[in-house]
Amino acid sequence: MITKLSYHITPASRMANVSYAIRDLAVVADQVASQGHKILYLNIGDPGKFDFPTPPHLIDAAERAMRAGFNGYGDSLGERAALDAIRAQAEAAGFQNIQGIMVGFGSGEVIDHCLTALLNPGDNVLTPCPNYPLYGAVLGKLSAEPNPYFLSEENGWQPDVEDIAARINSRTKAILLINPNNPTGAIYSRETLEKVVELARRHNLLILADEIYDKLIIDEDCEHISIATLAPDLPVITFNGLSKAYLVPGWRIGWAVATGPAEALGDYLEAVYKLLRARLSAPHPFMHAIAPALQGPQDHLKVVREKLRRRRDLTVAWAERTPRVSMVAPRGAFYAFPKLDIPEEDMQFVTSLLQEKHVLCVHGAGFGQRQGTQHMRIVFLPQEDVLTEAYDAITEFISHRY
Repeated sequence: MITKLSYHITPASRMANVSYAIRDLAVVADQVASQGHKILYLNIGDPGKFDFPTPPHLIDAAERAMRAGFNGYGDSLGERAALDAIRAQAEAAGFQNIQGIMVGFGSGEVIDHCLTALLNPGDNVLTPCPNYPLYGAVLGKLSAEPNPYFLSEENGWQPDVEDIAARINSRTKAILLINPNNPTGAIYSRETLEKVVELARRHNLLILADEIYDKLIIDEDCEHISIATLAPDLPVITFNGLSKAYLVPGWRIGWAVATGPAEALGDYLEAVYKLLRARLSAPHPFMHAIAPALQGPQDHLKVVREKLRRRRDLTVAWAERTPRVSMVAPRGAFYAFPKLDIPEEDMQFVTSLLQEKHVLCVHGAGFGQRQGTQHMRIVFLPQEDVLTEAYDAITEFISHRY
């Protein structure tokens, strides 16, 4: 006779602080789709789900690596040709004092390891608000304290440097910048970045720079500046990868470049390397596509930026003509973060929009926002006809609801 178990496995208390709004809301979408409705997906930044094909020479490189037998474990920090290509691109962009390069299972894994090696429970990292949810999830897992600083919607979603300064305390270990920004599409000015550098220098803080969208600059007159190029004397970790600009998010290939004084970074980088060695390696054959991606033809980027420019302009035009919607025009990546003048929480707004009009966006609260404001994040990767259908549905939903 088998005795029925009566005990309950309790998850760790730190898991109460872990959430991921982008994927969590997709569960509701699955329920709506199961009822036979076609969902218009404006929620996830995956170019491969739309008309953004992977450059063929990347596929060829990965296939050659597989057929050549590179299907076992690779080097823990990355294959040599990949590391050399990343270094060459960084140096060409103006990076100095490169102390380390590491390739991970997507940039998310490298971010996770860099935060894990940095933080003790109770430490904090200054993170933007609104923020990409990955960072909050990792900090929650590490029992680190949230320390969000505001991005200024009135100033084109630039970081509010005065707010950053006011939030630095004795447990603050780093400042995080996401530039180009997710979820707002903002690109940070040289003036803003120089002010952040001065803060980090004054308070001996590490700078973490997420620049995964640095090649997806929509406006031709807009310059993206890597903060590492402005601070060769400071420790900076810059995150990037193949996922967005090279249209292979499913390959899970990202990296980090560590710059600054060797004496400042040595012990810390060795701690990161321990974590990378413990997990063995990033996907081996796909690492062999890094050098062909960075050093090979870049023609696809012009096509991608032209598509994004048209779809961004379509999104801006929709926001301008739609009541209760206002928006700072995004200048990079493929996200917009319109403000909603509505008398309810934006979580309820996007849930009802999904259930009634079958359009899936993500609520602004899932990224963080100033108290009393409501937003939603739109991904404008879909084709123009899909965006037009979705935007018309949102406008009709707003007109009838309020």
